[in-house]
Amino acid sequence: MRLSFPWRTLSGAFVLLLALPAMAGEASVFPLMHRWAHINYRMHGEAQETAFAALADDAAGLAETHPRNAEVLTWQGIILASEAGARGGLGALDLAKQARDVLERAIDIDPQGDNGSAYVTLGTLYARVPGWPISFGDDERAERLLKKAVAIRPEGIDTRYFYAAFLHGQGRDPAALDQALKAQQAPDRPGREASDKGLREAIGRLVAELR
Repeated sequence: MRLSFPWRTLSGAFVLLLALPAMAGEASVFPLMHRWAHINYRMHGEAQETAFAALADDAAGLAETHPRNAEVLTWQGIILASEAGARGGLGALDLAKQARDVLERAIDIDPQGDNGSAYVTLGTLYARVPGWPISFGDDERAERLLKKAVAIRPEGIDTRYFYAAFLHGQGRDPAALDQALKAQQAPDRPGREASDKGLREAIGRLVAELR
């Protein structure tokens, strides 16, 4: 079994996901975002897994310093989910659970889920991991979370794409195509050029498959 998260198709996975590289007090997630994009799109195999593990350690350190910062926690969750996707198999399940817990804390702090980003990642986690008794996968919950992300940020290239990917996985291809076309029409995100380039390639492949 191999887990596949949003930012590995872009993901998980698994962004990933903010309109701007924001600053939150002294806690800037921009270095994490920049490194994540390089690892996710430019690295492969064991080198990618090792790099994600190092990045996850750095994200954990930032989260320890800023435990009530929803943006920091969201990116910690994104990175953990991406590391799980890179590792794959049953060994990734503990990482996926860690990502889930961190993202749920981020949403508790910020009900908007860091402008929908936490909901995108968490929804994709629920969609991709196995269900009970192996893990916490739950398609109904996944859809609720992904629809919440779309409601928060309907113009999002990521919110629309990951919901489209979920619908395709459910065999609901007409609805998936509608969401994928909306993702194609979404504007680029300033400061997220590398991620958006990968996303647009993934969207193009999905649209071609659905047509």
